[in-house]
Amino acid sequence: MEEFSILSILKKIPIFADLNESEHQQIINSIMMYYYPTGHVFFNEGDKNPDDGLYIIKHGMVKISRKDPISKEDKEISTLIDNDFFGEMALILDEPRNASATAIADCEVFRLAKKDLMTLMQTNQNLSNKISAEFIDREKKNDKIAGAL
Repeated sequence: MEEFSILSILKKIPIFADLNESEHQQIINSIMMYYYPTGHVFFNEGDKNPDDGLYIIKHGMVKISRKDPISKEDKEISTLIDNDFFGEMALILDEPRNASATAIADCEVFRLAKKDLMTLMQTNQNLSNKISAEFIDREKKNDKIAGAL
């Protein structure tokens, strides 16, 4: 039953929606579910954790924020909800986190480890292209927001 739940969520996420059954199964076999309370910090801006992963929200809300360079206050970039994902940018860039992610409601979150995501991207050009396109889109949005801070 849980496998069906994961599959239905993966099919709602644009970067995973068009994968075939075998590719979906690879993700399902690699993914882990975690429960986090309101206030949990997934990562902070500037963190560098080479073993981190991609997070997919099954249920809950996560705030993505950056520090204002002048006031040093957290400025919200976006609020993510069920079926949204985050954490892919640091995995692709292999650089420190460019934003913080904090649970603003209790969350059930799937985590796909970096090594598993990289293996999938190396063996699936379609997935690699989709993640790259999503990365470019988010980078442009983040640059606009950073310019507004």
